Parts: sequence; C-alpha cells; structure tokens
Amino acid sequence: MPKTSNKAHILRKVENNVSNTIRKFKLLRKQEKILVACSGGKDSTAALYILNKLGYSPHAITVDAAIGNYTKQNLKNIKTFCKQNKIPLKVISFREEFGYSLCYLKSLLKQNKIHLTSCTICGVLRRYLLNKYARKLKADKLVTGHNLDDEAQSVVMNLLKNNLELLARQGPITGISKDKKFVQRVKPLYFITEQEVIQYSKAKKFPVSYIPCPCRVGVYRCMINEQLTKHEKLSPETSKNIIKWFLSVSPKLKTKFKSSKQQNYCKNCNEPAKKGVCMTCQILAKIK
Repeated sequence: MPKTSNKAHILRKVENNVSNTIRKFKLLRKQEKILVACSGGKDSTAALYILNKLGYSPHAITVDAAIGNYTKQNLKNIKTFCKQNKIPLKVISFREEFGYSLCYLKSLLKQNKIHLTSCTICGVLRRYLLNKYARKLKADKLVTGHNLDDEAQSVVMNLLKNNLELLARQGPITGISKDKKFVQRVKPLYFITEQEVIQYSKAKKFPVSYIPCPCRVGVYRCMINEQLTKHEKLSPETSKNIIKWFLSVSPKLKTKFKSSKQQNYCKNCNEPAKKGVCMTCQILAKIK
C-alpha cells in the first residue's frame, strides 16, 4: 500500500475512533466549554487537534512543572501549536503556584525523610491545579490525553495493589459520583493505542517531542509498561483485552464504591479531599 494511503488510513481511523468514543459514552457536547489538559506531548496535542477539527472549539491548559529543558521544550511546543491553530491557551506554573519546581519540591521532601517519587508528587499537584483552574475558567469538561495503553497500565497497577476504589474511578469518564467542585474529566483517546497516536502525530507533523519525561525512570508504571509490552509481543491484543475486561466489570465497581456520603473539602484550601486535608496540602506541609 502506498505511503499516502497508509497516512490517510491512520488519520481516518484515529479520528473516527475519537468521534465514536465521544458519541458512545456521551463524553462531550459542542455547546459545552471544553478544556484540554496539554503537556505538549503527542497524546494531548492529538486530542486537542482532533476535538478542534470535530468542531468542539476547545481551549487548552498546561501545567509547567519546570523540569529543566524537558518542560521548557514542551511548553514552547504547545504554545506554537495553539498559536498555529488559534486555540486559547492557559499556562500554570509550579513555581508561581507553589514556589518551587518539581525537582526542588522532591529534594525538600527528601530532606525531611519523605520519599515520594516525582510522578506521585507531580500527579497530585498537577491534578489539583487542573481541577482548580478548570473550575475558575468555568469549563464543563476537562479532557485528558490518556490512550489505551495508559489505561491498561492503570488497570493492572490498581489490581496488583488491590486499589479497587481507584480502579472504579477509571474509564472513558473519570470518577464515581459528581460534585460541584470537580470538573468532569473525559478521555476521548481511550480506545487508541500509543502506537496509533505516534503514527497520527507524525503524519500530522505536530510540533511535539517523543522523548519520555526524565523523571519517569524506575517508577512502577514503567515496570508495568515493560511487562505489558512483552505480553503484547506474544499476544497483540493484551492491552485491548484488559480494557475490554475492565469495562465489563466497571458498572459493578462504580455501584460498589459509589457513596451517598457528603463530599469532604480540605480544611486548608477548601478543595475536594478524601479526608480533612487534601493530598496537595499534605505534601506542601511536609516541606515546611
């Protein structure tokens, strides 16, 4: 098959997949204000581009964790992309919000004998900021660029750790119940493999870096990814089958963990919290 035909095929396949996923799970409506969480990488850039092409008029939001040249280049890339496509972009900075870069936060925690991985710290603080600013910007939905491989990894991680409540929160629509302070998160790339995203991104010549975050080295997710990659070589449908299984049990899991209890809010920042103090405030308190 000629290269032009291959390119047209992958573009059509990915875009149709996203469109079908949105329709099947009722992820988005065109009259809603949609905010796409962008890292400057292939997945979120593809999600932003496709939603814009499909007529959802998305806005973009990015969190700069200040990880040296890595995030500096990603920030430059997403700014370039948004300018080229006339998409509004909101930039949030770890340094401006918390006073420190991610790496410095980790070193301060380590000095206080708190050993958290960069991914844990970044994940907690980034989710906090995205939800806070999505609400401030009056977004109806917050789109993330998680692909099928990301989601399969998360399913396996939570199963192996017996985190069934966290597992119940996964899916094309994130969460178990609604709350006025949570902006609903959705994943239109849910059924697209990472390889398909790479092919799509390269076919469209997006200004993105394909280098993984340098802070990911040695984290649990990477180990799970390596194992699933090995399984994929023996059984190419491994990740798809994991997701298929998860979606078959997801309704029961959500019912099991759906709580009628009133949502707790952090006594320090008044953001949603599982207990009295949210994870972000707990982390920040440990560096003082």
